[in-house]
Amino acid sequence: MKTSSFALTPDKRGMMWDLLLYIPTVLALLSMAAKFWFGGDANIAYLLAFLGSFFAIAGANRVLKTRLMLMPNSPVAIEVGKQRARLTLRCGEAVELVDELRFYTDYAGRSIGLAGRDKIGQRQQFVFHKGQFADPRAYEAIKEAFRKT
Repeated sequence: MKTSSFALTPDKRGMMWDLLLYIPTVLALLSMAAKFWFGGDANIAYLLAFLGSFFAIAGANRVLKTRLMLMPNSPVAIEVGKQRARLTLRCGEAVELVDELRFYTDYAGRSIGLAGRDKIGQRQQFVFHKGQFADPRAYEAIKEAFRKT
């Protein structure tokens, strides 16, 4: 059984794009929440504050986990074999997806989604960005490796 191995690197360019997306969105939502709060419409203020908090948490997770790979459960290496994928996490543990392995690409071709069940039956999901691979050939090679599984 032939396996393909890929090492991941932090995607600083993608991180900048994510920050340019999330920071203005969060600031706009929270500033509108403050405007409605002091304007006397607390119901809309609560909704906008919730949305601002949600986008802040989602953006922080995306930047810290998938772009910079700073979280302990961030994958730092991938091995793709026949009907399985083994991911090495930053904390040193390994997750092996052995059942219901699914591979997804986005329409723009800049991200890959990987989902499956590990050895104990727990569903796992991971997202990989094109900028996390050493070069565009490695990104295309992992897509091809997943298509063959």
